[in-house]
Formats: sequence, structure tokens, C-alpha cells
Amino acid sequence: MNLRGRNKVTPEFNMSSMTDIVFLLLIFFMIASTLVSSEAIDLLLPKSTSKTTQSKNVAVSVNKKLEYYVDTQKVSKRNLEAAVLRKVGKSSNPTIVLRIEEDVAMKHAVFIMDIANRNRIKSTLAVRSK
Repeated sequence: MNLRGRNKVTPEFNMSSMTDIVFLLLIFFMIASTLVSSEAIDLLLPKSTSKTTQSKNVAVSVNKKLEYYVDTQKVSKRNLEAAVLRKVGKSSNPTIVLRIEEDVAMKHAVFIMDIANRNRIKSTLAVRSK
């Protein structure tokens, strides 16, 4: 008499569903990483506990090499005022966000603030949060 059960449990594990999930995650992160675009110049800003507002019209940046940028466009120091005025245009409440690296001398920040003051443009200084 044969009393064996007909249901046998196989000790195999099917990995096809796991590889599908990993493949979909890979595709998702590849697409998501290409959508992130950084339109800023990489600067090491000074630290502060206060926060700046996000309502900016024009970002003026100065790096350690004393290169001036209006948004992401490199401009010379003597053409900086014209470039800022071109970017601001006929804005009713123009604002300049100063992004100056922490090792740059203060006279370069004052130069840009003077341009903003002469043209009645509000200026704020961007800082890193602690």
C-alpha cells in the first residue's frame, strides 16, 4: 500500500519578481536624477541662523577667484551693473540676492550693494544655515 502524499513542497525560490522590482526602481531613480538640474554656481556661503526668502529676481555670485556671475552667466566687473539692470528689467520690486563665498573680501559685497543702492534695488545676502 502506497501512503505518500501527493503535495510536495519544492525548496526553490523564484527571483523573477524581485528582479522586476529592482529593475523598476533602477529606472525610476535614473529618470528622477536627470530631472534634477542645478542652475547655481557652487559656492561655500558663510553660516547664519537666519533664513533668506525665496522671492528673488537676480542672483549675483562672486567666487574665490573673484569671478562675477549674474544668475549663471559670467560677467566682468565693469559690465556687472549693466548685466544686473538687464536681468532686473522693469520689475516693480527688484531684488538682488548676493551669493558671495565666505573667503572673499567684504569690499566685493559692498561694490555690488552700491550698484543695487544706486539703482534702487533691494539686496539680500545668501548664507548657509547652521
